[in-house]
Amino acid sequence: MTLTCPTARTFLAGLPLPESLDIAVVGLNHQTAPVEVRERAAVRAGEEGPLLAHLARHAQEVMLLATCNRTEVYLAGLTGDPLAAFEGAWGHALDGHLYVHRGEAAVTHLYRVAAGLDSLVIGETQIQGQVKRAWQDARARGLTGTTLNKVAQGALAAGKRVRFETGMSDKVVSVSSAAVELAQAALGGLASRTALILGAGETAELTLTHLRAAGVDDVIVVNRTAERARQLAEKLGGRACAAEYLHEVLPEADVLIASSAAPHYVLHGDGVQAALRQRPGRPMFLIDISVPRILDPDIAGVPGAHLHNLDDLTGIVARNMASRRAALPHAQAIVRDAAADLSRWHLTRQARLRDLALASD
Repeated sequence: MTLTCPTARTFLAGLPLPESLDIAVVGLNHQTAPVEVRERAAVRAGEEGPLLAHLARHAQEVMLLATCNRTEVYLAGLTGDPLAAFEGAWGHALDGHLYVHRGEAAVTHLYRVAAGLDSLVIGETQIQGQVKRAWQDARARGLTGTTLNKVAQGALAAGKRVRFETGMSDKVVSVSSAAVELAQAALGGLASRTALILGAGETAELTLTHLRAAGVDDVIVVNRTAERARQLAEKLGGRACAAEYLHEVLPEADVLIASSAAPHYVLHGDGVQAALRQRPGRPMFLIDISVPRILDPDIAGVPGAHLHNLDDLTGIVARNMASRRAALPHAQAIVRDAAADLSRWHLTRQARLRDLALASD
């Protein structure tokens, strides 16, 4: 239902109703697609430009939001079918896993996403920065205009309101913390254990922080860029290792958590098997929270290796969400109010444009 304010109704007196907000979102996430499908639509570093260039042929404004659990395209001023635009950009038939929302439903979806209400970990804070960076990147490329700028700004404001007014994010619950909790349960605690982190980005930093809180003293940070590994190791404590030496340090790892981006698997079953031969009787616990995955699924067949991915964290996350669920009604009301504000803005703007057009006749 479209909400209107008195000003808008005044502008519209005697005129036909303006068009609904011309915006759509098409994408997939952890709710609609398993990890092996999500990684087919993942966005690797350097691919953003060509993808956005293709999508820009189907709309006047475009924004691409890609995280470990979702890939979404926001299109304003559509000139074609959003499903065809998405599948054409990635070259895959993904229709069975894609969702499409238009108009106010698309706006509400982005507001929920920015507030963390559509995340695997409800209320997580990382998504706020990811939405902001997606919008800033699209704007820097000249791909946003009045509509997407207004919608993105509204989404970020709604996300901040949800976190500030509900306290939903007070208790840390994240993919990284869930991965560490899974490792704790499997190994009976992490004190005196050695952990290896593959990656040195934001998620890797969060993972290292949770490992430290869980009592891990010895952490090895492995990254393609040795300098980034060194910076993270120095910041939070740990040993840095360049990627080419991964197999040399792997036998030391009781738990390995992978959170990096790579165009291929960086660790295979034979490498893990060789490492386990150097630590007889001591299993290895591996969690891949990367999308696309960077740990070869064949590792699961290696005796003594216990491999998990993002989809295996769902149960742990669900158990930790009780306190946040209590805040959901308030958070959802904030999102509804913010989306209604956007609808009023659009309706009033359309009415003014219509009024100016009539006045010039």
